[in-house]
Formats: sequence, C-alpha cells, structure tokens
Amino acid sequence: MNPREHVRNFSIIAHIDHGKSTLADRILEYVGAIDKRHFHAQLLDDMEIEQERGITIKASAVTINYKADDGHTYTLNLIDTPGHVDFTYEVSKSLAACEGALLLVDASQGIEAQTVANFFLAREHNLKIIPVINKIDIAGIDIDRVKEQITDILRLEEDDILLASAKEGIGIKEILERVVQTIPAPSGDDNNPLETLIFDSSFDTYKGVVIYGRLFNGQLALGDTIRMMQANKICTVEEIGVFRPQMTSTKALHCGEVGYITANIRDPKEILIGDTITLADHPAQQPLPGYKKVKPMVFCGIYPVNAKDFAELKVAMEKLGLNDSSFVYETETSQSFGYGFRCGFLGLLHMEIVQERLEREYNLNLVLTTPNVVYRITTRDDKVMEVDNPAKLPDPVQIKLAEEPFVRAFMIVPTNAIEEVCELTKQRRGEFLANDYLGEERVKVIYRMPLAEVIVDFYDKIKSVTRGYGSLDYEFDGYNPTKLVKLDILINGKICDAFSCLIHKDKAQAKGRLLVEKLRELIPRQLYLINLQAAIGGTILASEKIRPVGKNVTAKCYGGDITRKRKLWEKQKEGKKRLKQVGNVEIPQEAFLAALKI
Repeated sequence: MNPREHVRNFSIIAHIDHGKSTLADRILEYVGAIDKRHFHAQLLDDMEIEQERGITIKASAVTINYKADDGHTYTLNLIDTPGHVDFTYEVSKSLAACEGALLLVDASQGIEAQTVANFFLAREHNLKIIPVINKIDIAGIDIDRVKEQITDILRLEEDDILLASAKEGIGIKEILERVVQTIPAPSGDDNNPLETLIFDSSFDTYKGVVIYGRLFNGQLALGDTIRMMQANKICTVEEIGVFRPQMTSTKALHCGEVGYITANIRDPKEILIGDTITLADHPAQQPLPGYKKVKPMVFCGIYPVNAKDFAELKVAMEKLGLNDSSFVYETETSQSFGYGFRCGFLGLLHMEIVQERLEREYNLNLVLTTPNVVYRITTRDDKVMEVDNPAKLPDPVQIKLAEEPFVRAFMIVPTNAIEEVCELTKQRRGEFLANDYLGEERVKVIYRMPLAEVIVDFYDKIKSVTRGYGSLDYEFDGYNPTKLVKLDILINGKICDAFSCLIHKDKAQAKGRLLVEKLRELIPRQLYLINLQAAIGGTILASEKIRPVGKNVTAKCYGGDITRKRKLWEKQKEGKKRLKQVGNVEIPQEAFLAALKI
C-alpha cells in the first residue's frame, strides 16, 4: 500500500470536444492499465449513448499506478468529466473529490466559454490547475496565440503550459510528471474518524446501490458498520474496491483514496449525493460540506405511450435518478395521456439524454410535452407560486404579477460574426451588458436574456451563425416581470394539453402559427375534417385544416341516376359528421418531437 504522500487525485476539465476522454484513454494506455484486447476509444464513457454521440455525460473515475522519474510509484485517481454546459453539475461533483485539475485547451479553437466556466469552478474548489494545449498535431494552428489567450484570460503562467496531442500520445509522460510534482497529496489522516464524501452512485442488479466515494479522513475495511450522516442510515460494508477501470475489490480503502462501496442497499432513494459516510461506532463530528442543491431549469412532462407501462417508468425513473442526481421528477396526470411524470432538467440536451436513456436502457416508449421554464406568479391576494406546468397557471384575472427567469449569457465568438450574434440575441429579447476583445480574432460578449429564449435552440443558432466557432455559457441571474400567456392548441375544438405552453405574449402568435402549420404536415389525414387552432383563452391566433381522405361512395353507380348519387353523398356526410364527433385524432410521435423544436 502506498503512503498517502504518493496518492494524487485529479480530474480533466475542458470545453466540449477538446479531447478530455481521448487524453484519459492515452494515460490509461501509457501506464499499461488496460491491455490491447479490451481497449476501445472513449474507454471511460461506458454508456452506449456516450459512445454514439462522442460526448461525456457522466463523470467516471479510474485508479492507476505510475512509476515516476523520482523512482517512486504513485497511485493516481483520475476523474474524466463532461464538457457540455448542461452537465456542469457533474464537473463540480468531480472537482470536490480532487486536489488538482488538468485544464485542456484545443490548439485550433483556443479558449471557449466552458473553458472559462470550468476554470473558475476549479478555482472555487482551490485546486492546483495545470494548463495543457491539446491537439498540437493539427495542421495550421497557432500555439503562440493560444498561449497568449491562456495568460491573458486565465492569468496563468506561460511556463506552466504543457503541449500535448492526446490522439497521437504526444506529451503524456510530461503531463503525468507534472501531476505528481505539482498536485498536492491529499490531506487528512488514517487515524482520524472516517469521513467519506459520496460523489456519485449507480445501481447493480446483484449488489444493489454502488456508492462512489472519496475518503478525506480515516480508513474503511470490509465488514465495517457505516452511517450516512444526512440520510441517517446504518448498514454494513459488503464490498469495497477501486476502479482499474473495471471494479476491483480490495480489503480496505485508506485516507485520500477514491473507490466504491456496496452495502446491500436496495432502495436508490436512500443514497444522497454529497452525503458523508462515517463509522457508526466512531463517528465524525460533522459531515463534510456537500454540494449546493442544483435547481432544474427546464421542465416537461414524460408519459408512457402505453398507459400500462407507468409502473415500469416509475422504477426506471428511480434508478436513473440515482445515477443522475440533477434530474428531478414528480407524478402528474394529463387529459391526453393519463398518468406520467413532471420532470426537471438542467437544459435541453440533458432532457434529450434522459429520454434516450429511458427508452434504451429500460425499453420504454415515451411521449414528451413542450418544455417550459419555471415562472414566478404573484396572485391578487399576494400569494407567490412557482409554475412549471401550463396546467398550473392561475386564471389571468387572478394574476397580479408574472416573472420569468433571466440568465447572464457569456458568448465567445469570432469578431467577424459579432453583428449576426448581436442581431440574433436581440431577437431573443437579450439586453447587451458588455464585450471584451480577446486578441484580434475573438470577442467575449455578455448579454442578459430570458432563459426561455436560451433553452430550445439558441446554442445551435450561435453555432450556425459563427460557423461552429462560437461558444456559450450561462448562469442564472434572477427574475424579471414578463407578459405571460398560456398558448393552447385545439384539435377539433378540444385542447391537447401536450402542446400547451407558457410563452411571452409578443411571441405567442408566431409560435402558434408555426405549431399548427407543423401539425398539419405531420398528422395523417382521417376520414373526417380536422380543425387545428392555436388560441389564448377564447382568442384564436392561427388555424389550419386537414382535409379528409375522400372515399368514392358512388363508384358502384353507373348510368345517370343523379338522385341515387345524391342520396349516397348525403348519407356519407351524416356518417362523417358522426365520426367527427366521436373521432379521436391519432397524433404521431414525430409531431410531439417537432413541437419541442419550435
């Protein structure tokens, strides 16, 4: 067993697509932690969806041994983190378990919005930061320009910057040497009372809940009786071990180490991420500071297409909630779909990932309603309520004040695209705050804007007007008064609550028109006329019709007996009228997905 001086805990942070997972792969290969047979790209991204999209969603830990130039063998605990703005919470959890971080910057793209956000996140946790310029093997890059950005924007020393190519395996040894030389060893003592921070967990069918923890004090052995300090649950340790990258059981975990614990816990709800584990008979005085509870920004309804799948969906939600503590949900009912859940997410990508995981990992067929942000409503009798669902909006007569969440958006864009970006932000009700030129080619622009305008496709639009070079990060910035209305979609006079949404009054007409036009394209024709309308209260804003499928009832009539034909047409008209009264319109899944994108 290595003494604590030879343990290093560090994570890799960067903007999305700057090469974190590839660097983790190269480090594992360099130290010989995996053999060639088991190797595949993005080795720590073990979810199928991470492999496909080429992004990291969950932070993942691995323990490796490295023989340094000073002759000592070091135990390195490496945590690979996500880079997308929706998963910042995963990054902050990982940083709490570390003493240092490798900050990766793409040699061709330079510093991006999430690079800056993650840098400050690491600073908040008082970590030792090692800047690394990655992808130096790409042709036509300007390393001096990127070095200048790192020294100007992040105020880091030029001498500290390392150069690497994770793809080609260049600079890996230098990075590992810098990690063992400059990142401090974990503090704490084996003889103190046990303090283990739970930074993640997952569910195993055979072992129950698997807790991922970092020991800040004390040590833990098989058979110890432990207590979760916030959940106040007592249980016995059945297995402990480390990730190499597969789970490898050990006899004990010591102060400063990162590993996993199982204790035959069957109910996912009993584990709180950020809780502290201590020994039941020799407890710590107080729990470690956990994480600030993350607030979901976007809400939508998730319903099973088949009502009898509701129980399965409930179990799937509980297991997913264990693995993703930033995802919240509660039961709700809808006129159109019956029983389902109101779910909260950190952003739209987070929502998409959760839907995809539920459908794949738990084999469910789901319908999602239009996403909404959380509005704050003050009623005439001065009651303040939070509304995350169009159905909860009080009668407009009762509303004294409606407020919507605003964010401070930080965009780093090329200077030649600044006009288009400002124009786009103005259309989204953005208010200019400041700009800051980062060299000749790039500028940082700060706007204050409504969150509702950011969540759907703002990031995509920024990417397209800047030809892929723009980046976005945002933080919550309070509530502002707004003109809020509830937009309903009526199908043959009946409100379809799956398409209802809360929206700013000035945007309602355009969105209503787009929605009914899209639905006209996507809903298949029936035997009767379908009326589609977008309305606010009793006011119709837009309307479309889907013509019925014609059936030639007079095909069997030959000759010129017009009275007989008329009789058949009248009969058909009556039948269609009756159909229209009882007919339920079948709405395909694509229609709901298209509505989310508008």
